[in-house]
Amino acid sequence: DTLSALPSGTLGAVSIPENGFPSMPGIQVLTTSTADRFGGFYTLPNINGYKYDYAIQIGSTSVNSTPGGYFRGVGYVVDVPTGSGPYTMTYAYAMVLENGSHASIEQPLASATLMTNDSIIYCASPQYFLPTIAGNLDVATATRNGFKQSNTPTPNNVRPNENALRVWYKDWTEVTFDLEAYRGQKVTLTFAAENCVPKGHFAYAYIALRNDCNGLVISGNKVACTNSPQTYSIPALTGATYQWSVPPGWKIISDSNSNIITVTPGNQPGFITAKEQNSCANLEATIQVSTSLPTVPGAVSGNNIVCEGINASQMVLSGNTGNVIKWISSNDGINWVDIANTTNKYTANNLDYTTQFKALVQNGSACSIDSATSATVVVNSRSVGGSLSPSNLQICQDQNKDAILNLTAYNGNIVNWQSSLNSVVWTDFNPKKTNATYSISGLLAPSTFRVIVKNGVCKADTSLVASVGIFNEKFPKAFVNPLDTAICFSDGVNLTANITIGTSYTWNNSAILFNPGNGIINALPYVINAKAAPSKTTNYILSIKNGNCPNLLIDTFHIEVILPITVNAGHDTSVVANQPLQLQAITNYTMDNANLKFTWRPITGLNNPLVSNPIATLNTNIDSILYIVKVATTEGCYAEDAVLVRVFKTQPDIFVPSGFTPNNDGRNDVLKPIPVGITKLDFFSVYNRFGQLIYTTSEFGKGWDGNFGGSAQPSGTYVFIAQGVDYTGRVIFKKGTSVLVR
Repeated sequence: DTLSALPSGTLGAVSIPENGFPSMPGIQVLTTSTADRFGGFYTLPNINGYKYDYAIQIGSTSVNSTPGGYFRGVGYVVDVPTGSGPYTMTYAYAMVLENGSHASIEQPLASATLMTNDSIIYCASPQYFLPTIAGNLDVATATRNGFKQSNTPTPNNVRPNENALRVWYKDWTEVTFDLEAYRGQKVTLTFAAENCVPKGHFAYAYIALRNDCNGLVISGNKVACTNSPQTYSIPALTGATYQWSVPPGWKIISDSNSNIITVTPGNQPGFITAKEQNSCANLEATIQVSTSLPTVPGAVSGNNIVCEGINASQMVLSGNTGNVIKWISSNDGINWVDIANTTNKYTANNLDYTTQFKALVQNGSACSIDSATSATVVVNSRSVGGSLSPSNLQICQDQNKDAILNLTAYNGNIVNWQSSLNSVVWTDFNPKKTNATYSISGLLAPSTFRVIVKNGVCKADTSLVASVGIFNEKFPKAFVNPLDTAICFSDGVNLTANITIGTSYTWNNSAILFNPGNGIINALPYVINAKAAPSKTTNYILSIKNGNCPNLLIDTFHIEVILPITVNAGHDTSVVANQPLQLQAITNYTMDNANLKFTWRPITGLNNPLVSNPIATLNTNIDSILYIVKVATTEGCYAEDAVLVRVFKTQPDIFVPSGFTPNNDGRNDVLKPIPVGITKLDFFSVYNRFGQLIYTTSEFGKGWDGNFGGSAQPSGTYVFIAQGVDYTGRVIFKKGTSVLVR
């Protein structure tokens, strides 16, 4: 009751604990909105523009499996005033129920009960639960009734084998009922949340009441945005039917037999009327609506390029219909930052990164917010001149090699290089030089160098200075041959150097050179004639020194060694006269054969002697022929192989010798078929006198060596069978005997 304070009453209470659990609120008054842990909806409802100031939470996640949990309830006694006309009460509810997979009547439950002094008004007394069929949740019906499954597991583990994702929730829904028939009477409205009957599965609900009882009210924007979907709603009646009417030119684009509709407004203003009726009430409401034009976001002008640091860029929004809600900016086009500015102009100051700017525009609360076309301020990073390396360089007279300055750690584009004889007066390079490397040549006097660098619109910067001095000694000079060459494996190459200026020299690997010299130059010109025969690709580096000049003339002989090439022309073979024979040369190179040159000789009977796989057709005038194939690389490295082709004047056949002597003397040691004109050998099999298979093969050139199971077989007669396909596609079968002689 509300006549006394806790614990005997509820006067002034904002929280009442669960029975037996004083630390767990069973009923609590909520005045601050938070997100429900299971459903994610806010605990204070805002339904289509109507904001409730408070709500009551009835129940919790606490359970007590014996004898079946908790019942919690909150009741309101309503003195319905005398008079005539509708007297409506409207409340909003949301709930969270844990599925227990019990019979429907035993499931966790939330309910509202409206009573007179002697009876229940059933048309205004709904019950909400998760329906089941044969102990299994009826998902389709639950979904149709507005329930959704939560992704948050239950905190209770009453039955360990039960699925923890068994909590369902229903978001805020408004309900109304009319008490006109009970004017002058008292009625009681009770809200309750009950855990399941047999076991510990929880239920809790949120209830919020409107403070307006003057009939049905339509919620929604009274100023609608043309051609932009709008939602209008009325509180639901339990089991009611609904009728809506909208202004001419407007379209209802959702189910009209519902307490909530979605419409597409036309251009004309007018009235929206809603009617709902059940066995207890027949209610009607009307609101007047007008229209506004849709939001036109417009475009932001003011694209600019600035240098980082101190800068300013003004942007202006134009062509918009609606008010500026705020501006936003982004450095990556993905993540945006709010700017608290509601005018059509914005000035961006002191940007350090390239940034896009947009304005968000809305033409009235009914129209959607849209973003304007953006403007971009490109920010160039500051110019950095960098440094020259080496910063102090000594070169010799006439040095035109390995005297290089490199610009490093710079930012921007190179405008030009400059030189000076006194580090005061600077002269631009002419023609301009815009790369980061300079090879010094023809320098007549000590000089200093620097580079001008400019990045975008930023002020140019100058690099650190490099000093170049001239040593009073000539730079070594030589003519070398060859610098780069390729040789075949096991071949050699002469490395020649004609030195015209120099006093000594060294090789980086003289130990693997023939005739490298002793490193002393006694007279000029001096000629080095060394020979290299590396087994793999190798660099031979020759360094020449001249007197006191500190800089060496360094030349590298790059010798590429071509890997050894091999070729296999295949096994010796036999053909029938005039039978086409496909020859095939196989190499160890994986490169495309277009990089290799094939040559067959003699060319007798070949359709093309310059390919890897020519076709040979030999007539009856030839008994046998030895083909030799040569394959060469583009560098001239080559290999050769040969294949012997015997020509039979018979028809295609499979010949098998009548005997063989497997005594390992290298002659007639193996019994093997001789296919003539045969393109495919299906099998060649040998049987002993007991009919036991002791050898079989389908490979050309293979045969029986007289052994079986690791043991030499005795002398005697053995049966063979052979089958193959000739070059015309005809099957050839042979059967006979052969004698093994030891």
